[in-house]
Amino acid sequence: MAVYTQVPAEELARFLELYDVGTLLAAKGIAEGVENSNYLVDTTGADGKGARFILTLYEKRVDVADLPFFFALLDHLGERGCLVPRFIHDREGQTLQTLCGRPACLIEFLSGVSVTQPTPAQARSTGVALGQLHRAAESFTGERPNALGPEGWHKLADACGKGLDEIESGLHDYVRRELAFLDAHWPTQLERCVIHADLFPDNVLMRGDEVGGLIDFYFSCTDIRAYDLAVTHGAWAFSPDGAVFDETVSQHLVYGYVASHGLTGEEHEALPVLARGAALRFLLTRAYDWINTPPTALVTRKDPLAYLRRLETYATLPAERLFGRLV
Repeated sequence: MAVYTQVPAEELARFLELYDVGTLLAAKGIAEGVENSNYLVDTTGADGKGARFILTLYEKRVDVADLPFFFALLDHLGERGCLVPRFIHDREGQTLQTLCGRPACLIEFLSGVSVTQPTPAQARSTGVALGQLHRAAESFTGERPNALGPEGWHKLADACGKGLDEIESGLHDYVRRELAFLDAHWPTQLERCVIHADLFPDNVLMRGDEVGGLIDFYFSCTDIRAYDLAVTHGAWAFSPDGAVFDETVSQHLVYGYVASHGLTGEEHEALPVLARGAALRFLLTRAYDWINTPPTALVTRKDPLAYLRRLETYATLPAERLFGRLV
């Protein structure tokens, strides 16, 4: 459940008076997500024809100091035609407010559904949309470090410690060997830009085979551009449990990206290593949560082994099968 802060209707109605969005008609908490409190809000709209928004209240895990970066990034991408939800400015031009003691924002609503079993056509559309995002991000001057990059993986592994072996026998030593491999082979020379860093299917709103919106940019950061494709590949080209690799979905995702942005030979060659790093990142964050979240907690723990299976696939399958040929 992702409604940690309850918002009374009266307070929400007063909050909306700050904006030119009409008056409150309805509000409903959104269960998806684990970081913030989210509400679906319907109003009469500035023109009386009705409007829908997302209200987000930022909980303690979100650093408020990072919010201006996200505001500027979404404005920048939206102005360049990317299908992203923009933050709504109030009558004074401000984006960040306070509601029920929490930092809060009103965000543009985008329609669409998140799929659980992507088709090749949906994967290709997502690759195209990711390429368009990277193209638009090239002119964005804001920067944010990636706290979950290679240095962060070591910190997570240290924090998990021998608890990794409670998840899977031998996992601690496996992670240590993988960290050593990635330290030795990480392609630091590749082009960097602001990346999404979390483009799972539940962060892509589909309208049939076409992308209707890319959402949830709260892991966005400045990092290796092709790493973003590797993160997306791991999320889209495997079954949720990581046991089945879908070569067709994989190729359509990569070819969609190549068609809209392009991929250098150096980036294509580095994808197997980047994908191993992406898989280790999600293995470790899931493992940390698995170890430190009580089984009785309301938040559902995600299986770290689903990303161990991905990691093993990336380490064993030929690159051409994983990512196709660069044509």
